[in-house]
Amino acid sequence: MILFTDSKRVLTKIFFLAALTLSVQTITLGQSKSDSVQPVTTFSASLGVTNNGFSIIPSFSFNKPAAIILLSWQKNKFSIDPDIRVTPDGKKGSMLLWFRYQAVQDKRFSLRTGVHPAINWSPTQQYQNGESFELLQLRRFLAWELAPSYKVNENWQVGIYYLQGNGFQTNSVRTTHFVTLNTTISNISISNTVKLTLAPALYYLNLDGSDGKYFTATAVLSNTKLPVTIQSTINKTITSNIAGNKDFLWNVAVLYNFKKTLK
Repeated sequence: MILFTDSKRVLTKIFFLAALTLSVQTITLGQSKSDSVQPVTTFSASLGVTNNGFSIIPSFSFNKPAAIILLSWQKNKFSIDPDIRVTPDGKKGSMLLWFRYQAVQDKRFSLRTGVHPAINWSPTQQYQNGESFELLQLRRFLAWELAPSYKVNENWQVGIYYLQGNGFQTNSVRTTHFVTLNTTISNISISNTVKLTLAPALYYLNLDGSDGKYFTATAVLSNTKLPVTIQSTINKTITSNIAGNKDFLWNVAVLYNFKKTLK
């Protein structure tokens, strides 16, 4: 069993890797100052709270309120995207550190790939000398993604998303396959300043041979004059034999969004 006391060592490695990558990129930027066109660097963040913390796979949830911290540092086609979600008491949470590359970015077609190390933790009951006590169990994963998409028009996009994850512990899921068929319809006018984005999807999930098919949809309400968005996600099981699967999940989240572009 991997216990929560190992988390400091794992987090140290993750953040060391992120710091090393940022240092290399900073050196590269410094060496290119003599060029006539400087690379564009973008910093962005979404910080918020939700009544039910969802994973990037919607059928996984904390079943508790959670804080959401989504960060991004992007330079040209490369980005580093930390993804942190944790319950108020800290007993359930997850941390992902995405390293992403935008391989293709044309007017219509785009293709993104990425890899991330991840950890998540949750409480487990242990027994010793006839007495029970609670420990936070830490689980480690490594996953990669492939995300092609096609822009039908300015406000309508369709795509496929594939995620393959690998667990490093023997007492939880070892291999995950997650495939979605998705579409995004944006800039639906509610008023002059309020816009709605809808993102429905069908997906297939396979966990060590157990599998399921699902429908999920996210609605995002935004105001062009405010940096705050309200979003809600639903997840409905079509068929599933995955242990612990829930037939229906939903949440509502409020997010503060920030973006800064530098040359």
